[in-house]
Amino acid sequence: MSKQKAKVTIHEVARSAGVSVATVSRVFNSSDLVAKQTGEKIRSVARRLNYIPNASARSLSMKRTETIGMLLPDMHGEFFSEIIRGADAIAHKERYHLLLSASHSNKEELETAIRMMSGRVDGFILMSPHLDSETLVTRYLRSIPAVILSSSEARGTHDSIRIDNVGGAQQVMRHLISLGHRRIAIVKGDPGNEDGHERLEGYLAELRANSIDMKEEIIVCGDFTERSGYAAGRTLLDLKNRPTAVFASNDEMAIGVLRCFREAGIEVPREIAVAGFDDIQISSLIHPSLTSVHVDISDLGSLAAERLIEILADGTKRKTIKSIVLPSRLVIRDSAPLTTHASTAISEATSLQ
Repeated sequence: MSKQKAKVTIHEVARSAGVSVATVSRVFNSSDLVAKQTGEKIRSVARRLNYIPNASARSLSMKRTETIGMLLPDMHGEFFSEIIRGADAIAHKERYHLLLSASHSNKEELETAIRMMSGRVDGFILMSPHLDSETLVTRYLRSIPAVILSSSEARGTHDSIRIDNVGGAQQVMRHLISLGHRRIAIVKGDPGNEDGHERLEGYLAELRANSIDMKEEIIVCGDFTERSGYAAGRTLLDLKNRPTAVFASNDEMAIGVLRCFREAGIEVPREIAVAGFDDIQISSLIHPSLTSVHVDISDLGSLAAERLIEILADGTKRKTIKSIVLPSRLVIRDSAPLTTHASTAISEATSLQ
């Protein structure tokens, strides 16, 4: 049996290149102190010897890991995969690694993940969309570079990137109201989830702006999953006075509502119009295609990674804390088209009022 070949060391590279170990170390730590010709020679020798730098030793010498920790509530579904894709593209471009973990929207799990990753990453991209996140952010991330996603609680302490949730919800409501709808249901997100809370704010603001009374029975709870959207659809169909339109606080729930209505024989949009939020890719592919609020979801990840890498580069020189709000825009499709097909449902609802 042949013996496994011993790993090539930095000393062998230095000896073969005719330089000191310190010079080899500087080359692989991207130091400006080594002449370009010398650096090229050392890299050539390293390739020939199949030398792989020791990442742990390199991290210790630089006091950096070249790794970004990314903590999300979940990693299932198109919304989160798009955020990860955006962050990973920037991390790869800037030669950083991305270390992922999911908190499952649980504060204790998030706290544990931060403790476990601390010392293994140079900084964090953290999505903590719950309203009670301020203590966690200020307590555990006070001295750690971080960019916070979808949380207003980070303002003034950390850089943050958020979606224009209120404005997006208002666009949906204005569109539905312009089609003649007055009895508009909402499937809201998790209690305490800031994105869901702000989308509910936009919904209520447009009801007030148009002198439409809020009806508690058509404000239905969900948890941003398709299953909860389906359950919400059943709840709405069981009402004696059904809504003529439904605004779901994300596309996953809107798709669940559509599935429920289809199985119940409800024609969308002729009987009930449906709209969502996020404009995930599948929204344009289902039937009927879903009217939704478009957000460049991958930009949440890419902008966060860009900003965090800027912070890491600036080090102690950083003085400005940035708060970025991503714009949202309505994309009108077949589930709530410009020319309404819900005239029957609207006229029936009007006669009941």
